[in-house]
Amino acid sequence: MGHYNDPCQPIKPSSWGDPRLYQIASLSTLLIYGLVFLHFDASIFQIVVTLGTAQLTQYAATKYFNLPSFDSKSALISSVSLCLLLRTSDLATAALAAFIAITSKFVIRWNGKHIFNPTNLALVVVLASDLGWISPGQWGQVAWFGFLIACLGSLVITRAARADVTLAFLASYIGLLVTRALWLGDPLTIPFHQIQSGALLIFAFFMISDPKTTPDSRTGRVVFALCVALVSLYVQFGLFIPNGPLWGLIACSPCVPMLDRLFPGIRYDWSKPTTGRTALSIPISASYQSQRRLA
Repeated sequence: MGHYNDPCQPIKPSSWGDPRLYQIASLSTLLIYGLVFLHFDASIFQIVVTLGTAQLTQYAATKYFNLPSFDSKSALISSVSLCLLLRTSDLATAALAAFIAITSKFVIRWNGKHIFNPTNLALVVVLASDLGWISPGQWGQVAWFGFLIACLGSLVITRAARADVTLAFLASYIGLLVTRALWLGDPLTIPFHQIQSGALLIFAFFMISDPKTTPDSRTGRVVFALCVALVSLYVQFGLFIPNGPLWGLIACSPCVPMLDRLFPGIRYDWSKPTTGRTALSIPISASYQSQRRLA
């Protein structure tokens, strides 16, 4: 049995101060609403298999790597996100996606930090293997429902101190879509229609903003978001592959260690949400001399 030392593993953060609780509530609300009112093409069996496989994998990895405690919240976030986005007619595929998502957190790491967003990696593997699909149109074009997703996501990223990467991505992505439409002479209704997607909003507010896979510093996150937006549009309009943001994120994620090195910041801790900005410290001697001058 191996030993797994994760310096980022949270040690029982203050219960209601943990941003993951708000994220679980938000994603669960979206899933229930989609199943009841929008009639998502996802069976109860697929949801149960996805959630159960994620928890079992998290528990097995906890035991194998000798982690101090079993943490179900991270696995629940990844599995509910898969239930929202992944569509497949095979329960084995749903289980495989959940297994890949959770296992990747423990296996694919660099300097104590997992490289890929778990949900993003699982979705890309399933899509590349042609075992499942994503239905962006399942949310409909109801403006207020998109606004609901945005509001819930804003609550999550604000508490997780990662609003900057989401806003930077949306500004870059939408700006590039509008620029492309103007350059081609297309009406602006085209890019506006392209961004009316629940899948895009979930990606922006719940996936790219993952504190454990984004750069530690604010500057690094803004650069990262711009790179993801550029690659996403190239994949979607240059390579003509749908779900460009998913591929853009998976392609840019390996660059996060380099961005952390170029733009150092404080490592994120679930128990103490931070933007990554290094606090300024004043030497004791300088502080003492200043007090003497003011006395």
